[in-house]
Amino acid sequence: MSGDGTVGKACDVLDLVAGFNRPVRFGELLDHSPFPKATLYRFLQTLTNQGMLNFDPDRQSYAPGIRLMRLAHAAWTQSSLAPIARPHLDALSRDLGETVHLAQLDASQVLYVDKRNAEQPVEMYSQAGKVGPAYCTGVGKAMLAFLPEKALDLALSQQSYFRFTPNTLASETELRAELETIRSHGYAFDREEHEPGIICIAAPILTPNGRMLGAISITGPTSRTDLTQLEKWAPLVRQAADNIGREAQAWRFPDIQQEKVILT
Repeated sequence: MSGDGTVGKACDVLDLVAGFNRPVRFGELLDHSPFPKATLYRFLQTLTNQGMLNFDPDRQSYAPGIRLMRLAHAAWTQSSLAPIARPHLDALSRDLGETVHLAQLDASQVLYVDKRNAEQPVEMYSQAGKVGPAYCTGVGKAMLAFLPEKALDLALSQQSYFRFTPNTLASETELRAELETIRSHGYAFDREEHEPGIICIAAPILTPNGRMLGAISITGPTSRTDLTQLEKWAPLVRQAADNIGREAQAWRFPDIQQEKVILT
């Protein structure tokens, strides 16, 4: 539960509704909510009145509202890398034929911002808008490896280190050693660490001054690719990531030093 007062609690309710990925009835929300019945109902009414939630009287269910969708769209276009990265994701997807992901860090977790499906799609966890673990995904490890020291310490302390597969790095010690290798190579692998049968190569999106903005990956099933093949694509993935980072700094994510120059 959020510690940020009424606003934080309202955001918790929005997260709860969105987490069902479908319209949800009050009773279901109550079963999963930390709030008493009257408190939850009051938040739902307020959020509905404000257009943040939509209430369907026929089905007696709640879903994200139009106002929330407008805000989400504004965040996607103004704060995410997606609009900048779109042509680069399209090119990688067209040239390589495998699944391409774009991700950013969200509270020390991976937020999948955009995705291009493979020519022969394979079902996997990652979808645009979903949140996943950072410590056992290629994009997550690529981003963690290039965080500033204090931010990295905080992020590593917030990982669950749950062992999803026999290959999952299930301790901070193991992960830190892996991050050293990723820094030296400039790219990361997911060696079936989150999902059995799914592997990827990922590269961090860095500005020319080294600020970490996100990561992109090429993902495929072990039934038709392997780590040797993925590593052959490392130059392509790194080049695409570098291009996105350069364009992002120039357009939407200027470094603080640049902002000071402009202001003075």
